[in-house]
Amino acid sequence: MKVARRNDLSLRLLEVFGTLMLHHTTVRTAEELGISQPSVSSAIQQLERQLGFALFERSKKRMLPTPDALSLFEEIEPMFEQLRRVESRVRDLRGGSVGKLRLMATPPLGHSVVPGALLSFLEDRADVTVQYDVRRMENVIEAVATGTADIGLCLGLDSHPGVSVEKMRTDRMVALMRMDHPLASLSVVTPADVVENGFIGLDRASRLGFLMQSAFDSAGVAYTPRVEVRYCHTAAVLAQSGSDVAIVDRYTASFLPNMELAVRAFDPAITVSACLLTRPGRPLSRLAADFRQCFILVMTQQR
Repeated sequence: MKVARRNDLSLRLLEVFGTLMLHHTTVRTAEELGISQPSVSSAIQQLERQLGFALFERSKKRMLPTPDALSLFEEIEPMFEQLRRVESRVRDLRGGSVGKLRLMATPPLGHSVVPGALLSFLEDRADVTVQYDVRRMENVIEAVATGTADIGLCLGLDSHPGVSVEKMRTDRMVALMRMDHPLASLSVVTPADVVENGFIGLDRASRLGFLMQSAFDSAGVAYTPRVEVRYCHTAAVLAQSGSDVAIVDRYTASFLPNMELAVRAFDPAITVSACLLTRPGRPLSRLAADFRQCFILVMTQQR
């Protein structure tokens, strides 16, 4: 049985040949490839030995291609054009100007600081697309842990075995109420104050709800919200439309459009960290690393 002969042609030798076909001089070819003139001549001689025919005739300082060389170049030029496109794509990927970024955030950050970070990130990246979703914390953690999201953003996560947690900054939760609310005259609001006047609580099964209940417990006040909701934004909307007080994170309090609510300090302090989640053991892609820097910049600009 006849065995097909392995192709021994070197891609590097063909690259030297193709470049020489474009420039017709070993000087220009050597300059473009970053090698010496003798290396160009040696490569062409090696390729001619492998092919079994001459490729060039020397005329003064120029290398004139033979008919066989023209025929070979016609065959390999599409291949090098494809390689040039691949090299260009690699340069773009390395420079972070093309590709796809997958983000997921919980509502407090997802509806406040993330849009500004995204705007800055996409400003000079016309060929970058972003897949962005706002979900509950458990969904964000799962997406990052399984690799379906490059970066997750959430509040109040100290650690988790499935993800790496980077705390970006820590702030206190605040009390929100209508401007005409009796507690608006206070500079600091306490659990006893809001229980007396009625308040909107967060679901105790959520991270922020657990922290809120713990603050009430430490103050010796029963955690008895008249309304209990899942999200801080919902609590703020209810505070705007009713007479109860909402206790929310500072991002929700700072980014509520068309809501004239009084913002007051809440004591005892409920501290919550804004966190960036990534997959353990996996370095960030260039796009993800660039977005992280944009997010850090936006966070540092927050009051």
